[in-house]
Amino acid sequence: MRLAVADRPDVVCLQELSVPSLVHLQEWSAMTALADVGRRPLPLPGGLGSALADFDARRFRSLVTGQANAVLLARELAVVEHRRLVLNPFRFRRAQAHALALPLRERLKWGSERRVCQVVRIRRNASTLVVANLHATAHPDKRIPDAELLRAATFVDGFARPEEPILLCGDYNLSVRNSRTLLDLMSAEWGFSGATPTGIDHILVRGLRAGPARVWPQEQRTRDGRVLSDHAPVDREIE
Repeated sequence: MRLAVADRPDVVCLQELSVPSLVHLQEWSAMTALADVGRRPLPLPGGLGSALADFDARRFRSLVTGQANAVLLARELAVVEHRRLVLNPFRFRRAQAHALALPLRERLKWGSERRVCQVVRIRRNASTLVVANLHATAHPDKRIPDAELLRAATFVDGFARPEEPILLCGDYNLSVRNSRTLLDLMSAEWGFSGATPTGIDHILVRGLRAGPARVWPQEQRTRDGRVLSDHAPVDREIE
């Protein structure tokens, strides 16, 4: 967290946070923190959940410590409205599974972990901006996160006021090479720009001038020989 806020950003979007960490976000960042839980943690005794997550993060982390998204905002930004969209509710999964002809195993796997998109309207002086922070399902069949991304983009587009700028951020679990929706969003019809050329984490922008996406090199997120995240953070400068 200290690395993420060292240059005093206005907005930070985080995914895959353990639920117990949420109470510390404002203290750690000195920013306003808005969090939404995707998967609740298992009610394990004492520090057993954290111990299991430390022992094998990939196998136990989200299962025992839960999973959440958070948007951090500079203190001078006012929160006007905060919504949460579930990306894979039952009725949506059922309709999409039928349209995509998904086998039963894949349908069940899709519903095993709830994924969410945070949507926040913020204000600085007289101007407002919509920030969306999503974490799509990780699945070999990229049509599944593609459907969730389209669901999120449609919701955010309807939430935003006419001509209101939008940041559509997060872990899409999709790249420009395997996502039809991501390419559509950067068309003239949708008007977004700036997908990360490689990788699955993106900051799409509409209605504002923005610099290119900058992916942190590994040495920037390495401390005492440990790489602090399995995802390289992505920065963009927005005017």
